[in-house]
Amino acid sequence: MKIALSTSGHCLGSPVESRFGRASRFIIYDLEKEIFEVLDNKVNMNAPQGAGVQAAANVLIAEVKVVITGHCGPKAFNLLKNAGVSVYLAEGISVSEAIKLYQSNSLKKQESADVDGHWQ
Repeated sequence: MKIALSTSGHCLGSPVESRFGRASRFIIYDLEKEIFEVLDNKVNMNAPQGAGVQAAANVLIAEVKVVITGHCGPKAFNLLKNAGVSVYLAEGISVSEAIKLYQSNSLKKQESADVDGHWQ
């Protein structure tokens, strides 16, 4: 199973980014193979609107089943949820720490967006 983590970095030691749609990239981590790839999201960082929806569409193309991010707005959250992707929040930790917390069932699954649209 693949999971996507919002980040500003290129490695597992990078921090989890606080914003989903405007994160500069995503780490797509394969839990079975224990490998990852970096998915660029810079095109959405400065988008006047729709950054979350486009970011959600991009991670859906990567066939993830879980997203871990700092915050997720309502449009992106609903798109992910309707596609069967679960959203978990983590902030102030590294990507590798977030993966470990997810694997140990220590992250809480979100039932709704935790910020309003156009959150800055």
